[in-house]
Amino acid sequence: MIDVLPPFTLYLLGALLLPFLPKGHVRGLLTIVVPVVGAWWIWSAPEGLHGQMTWMGLEMVWMRVDKLAVVFGLVFSLAAFLAALYAWHLRDTVQQVATLLYAGSAIGAVFAGDLVTLFLFWEGTAIASVFLIWARRTEGAYATGMRYLVIQISSGVILLGGLVLQYHDTGSIAFEAMTLGSLGTWAIFLSFGIKCAFPLLHDWLQDAYPAATVTGTVVLSAFTTKLAVYALARGFPGTEILIYIGAVMALFPFVYALIENDLRRVMVYSLNIQLGYMVVGVGIGTELALNGAAAHAFTGILYKALLFMGLGAVLFRTGTAKASELGGLYKTMPVTMVLCVIGAASISAFPLFSGFISKSLILSAAAHEHHNIVWAMLLAASAGALIHTGIKIPYFAFFGADSGKRPKEAPAHMLLAMGLTAALCIGLGVFPSVLYDMLPYEVDYDVYTTTHVITQLQLLLFSALGFALLMKAGIFPMPQRSVTLSSDWTYRKAGPAVVWYVGLAVRASWRGTSGLIAKLYADFIKAMHASAGPDGARAANWPTGAMVMNIAILLGIVLVVIFVS
Repeated sequence: MIDVLPPFTLYLLGALLLPFLPKGHVRGLLTIVVPVVGAWWIWSAPEGLHGQMTWMGLEMVWMRVDKLAVVFGLVFSLAAFLAALYAWHLRDTVQQVATLLYAGSAIGAVFAGDLVTLFLFWEGTAIASVFLIWARRTEGAYATGMRYLVIQISSGVILLGGLVLQYHDTGSIAFEAMTLGSLGTWAIFLSFGIKCAFPLLHDWLQDAYPAATVTGTVVLSAFTTKLAVYALARGFPGTEILIYIGAVMALFPFVYALIENDLRRVMVYSLNIQLGYMVVGVGIGTELALNGAAAHAFTGILYKALLFMGLGAVLFRTGTAKASELGGLYKTMPVTMVLCVIGAASISAFPLFSGFISKSLILSAAAHEHHNIVWAMLLAASAGALIHTGIKIPYFAFFGADSGKRPKEAPAHMLLAMGLTAALCIGLGVFPSVLYDMLPYEVDYDVYTTTHVITQLQLLLFSALGFALLMKAGIFPMPQRSVTLSSDWTYRKAGPAVVWYVGLAVRASWRGTSGLIAKLYADFIKAMHASAGPDGARAANWPTGAMVMNIAILLGIVLVVIFVS
């Protein structure tokens, strides 16, 4: 018997009911009500283990409630609500059902108390989310969705293999802190790393998210990678290798974000960078660092959603998100511009904005644990975030060279969703204790010290000055139509090309070798026939007695061999 049903149940019921409702406001209202009730459900759930059951001898826990799960569950509910409000205009059943199932699966995974339950919801997020890409209904979106699905399902298969090995080694499927060492733990770690977009495992992120629909990208940005951060925080806190993986994640996409023309792809590169901060926090593993990872996931979901909403509104009105085709939109989309700037200030970690109160926790944790090089790398990444996202996106979308486009302002429901998200970004920045009180561990930290504020302002102002000087000198990469190559080129282009050429060489070699063998065999048969055939010289000259003698000798050899064996 299940004592307390997991919140996923509510999302599942909503997804099953939605197709039977008339299209329009009734469906839109359902997609808004479900996450609101779900958030209340999460907030009201008592701490502890609920929904315990035995299945095939395995102890499964459908709902484990603690502060780490609650903070992720609440922000996922909030993201689902804001995304539903932003997508109020949608009349697409596929996207609405997929969004409910996707958000519900992510929340179900957050509260999973065992690896089998985690696996079920892990795959649920993969299957549901791909329809947000396919909903664009283009050939390119279909191909991108297939690549995305292969990667996400592969992550789940690796997780399944890992949990089987873990059960074999320990006799338990509990989803709890693990230590890397066995093959099972390494498989689980790799599965989490794929979904978290570790370096060289990240290209699915830049490939898939910009290919989704206007509203689909907003939804995608909230759940998959943050679920992976939660899984790492739950399963591998304090794992040192994560510190260095996260530091690399925070820096390596910088150049790509700088030169990318598609602003939604710029945002995805920036998302990858922010994930690096969270991974570093999980790797450090102290209470301050884990609080920082959870807080940065919370604020990151909000300001990323705000920026994706702003770019989505631009795409919705102009039909493009390419920097080379935009500019001057502040004239007819001023509200969208202001809200986008608030998102840019938040991701850049300006004081009084949400990114500052979460990023500071991770930087302080790195400094306290004397990870000085990592601290410097994160500080550099923070400066880079201002240039490639905080300035580049608003500048080239709304200012810069005038594109001549004069689109209407974003629809009212989009502005309302962006306005609420912007209010949260500012509210959390001004009143950080609201978020700090929800974090897994007690927070004894003053983010608004003179040192913190002055250090961050100096960093940001000098970064802005650097951007201005680069622009004035004509050195800053200007937007232009281009194709940016990343590591996925190795398996999407180079790999198939190598396989094709190797296959061509093997086929040619096989034809040549088989032809040579066939010719040698034919020549041998011809020679034997000429020598020992019925008309051959050897056959004509051998007397019958000699033939009998040869047969007798061969028979004797056979008998000796049989006797010996």
